[in-house]
Amino acid sequence: MSATIIDGKAVAADIRRQVAEEAAAFAAATGRPPGLAVIRVGEDPASKIYVNNKRKAAAQVGVRSWEHALPEDTPRADLLALIERLNRDPEVHGILVQLPLPGHLDEAEIVAAVAPQKDVDGFHPLNVGRLWEGNPGLVPCTPAGIMELIRRTGVDPQGRRAVIIGRSNIVGKPAAALLLAAHATVTICHSRTRDLPAICREGDIVVAAVGRPRLVQAGWIKPGAVVIDVGINRLPGGGLAGDVDFDGVREVAGYITPVPGGVGPMTIAMLLANTLKAARMQSAARS
Repeated sequence: MSATIIDGKAVAADIRRQVAEEAAAFAAATGRPPGLAVIRVGEDPASKIYVNNKRKAAAQVGVRSWEHALPEDTPRADLLALIERLNRDPEVHGILVQLPLPGHLDEAEIVAAVAPQKDVDGFHPLNVGRLWEGNPGLVPCTPAGIMELIRRTGVDPQGRRAVIIGRSNIVGKPAAALLLAAHATVTICHSRTRDLPAICREGDIVVAAVGRPRLVQAGWIKPGAVVIDVGINRLPGGGLAGDVDFDGVREVAGYITPVPGGVGPMTIAMLLANTLKAARMQSAARS
């Protein structure tokens, strides 16, 4: 029997509806809506699209947003000065620096310059530390979306084996931390992992986030497993494929996300949720 398809578009729409309701209540209570500032440096076409999508989504749920589009050759000092100004602005609850940055800018330094309480990407070292310690904070958007998709299946990670393929700071590592916090037993795999298919077959939950089209095959999957495909790869012919061989794996798995329409829509939805969360945290700190 084929796996149940996890509809990320539907889940994301549900989260956006909830954020819209709660953002309206926040604005009524505080006199200002949640505010998100997005910084884009340079003219990267993909970054332009991502930022535009984020601003449209924010407007749809009642989150006020600002885009700061800076030239490719923006000096380090100017970018840091802008971030510091936004850190001090009480109307700005969330700050997102669109990555990647031009080569002359140190991404680690720029990310660390954002105030932790406004770091809606969840990339600041302090928020990373909070995540691994199991303390409240702002969590990276894609891993947060992964956890929400797993939750919607009704499968409780507690006591289950979770296998994550990919060890990036953006997806793999924070997803591992969240699954550990949910009491799963977690294995992180990567390019130097030996006998990856055998390890993958142990997973009750499998998260694929490596950027290699159709890497994960049906023979890698434990029958009935939850399979979350984070990859989105452009094929030579112009189509899209995830990191999972969808057609094969869906005949083995219990639940599976499609590409597109799975994890992708969740990232922006969780960004909006993080902006609302940041606004509430800052409002509570001021009261």
